[in-house]
Amino acid sequence: MADDRSHDPAGDEPTALEAGIAGLFEDYLAGFNDADADALIDCFCLPATIWQMDKGYVFDDEEDLAENIEALLEALDKEDISFSEFEVVSAHISGNTALVTLDWRQESADGENVFEFTCHYQLIFDGDDWRIAMIVNEQ
Repeated sequence: MADDRSHDPAGDEPTALEAGIAGLFEDYLAGFNDADADALIDCFCLPATIWQMDKGYVFDDEEDLAENIEALLEALDKEDISFSEFEVVSAHISGNTALVTLDWRQESADGENVFEFTCHYQLIFDGDDWRIAMIVNEQ
């Protein structure tokens, strides 16, 4: 996570909240790299809002979210995307919410960069786990 996160006073270890957020994004990344719609869906709380291509979409149930994620995975497959990675730009935790910005890079099987973009995530801690409540994609 970036510099504006809250750290363990010793400064060496991430807090449990930070570790939970890191785990969420590790699962999210694995979902993309494995083209696993169910793993991606598990990263969201509902309702969830996704802003992409200057339009906001609210997903009230898992079925609607699944349709969107499956369409996204199909589009990535058509572009021959085989690998995704991100870098944390910033993160801020306040109570049971967090704001995280990631710079993404997606490449084809031959290692060529196909997409680079930034996404902003609003997270909610649902009592046990961090979940994505909203994404704003700058692409």
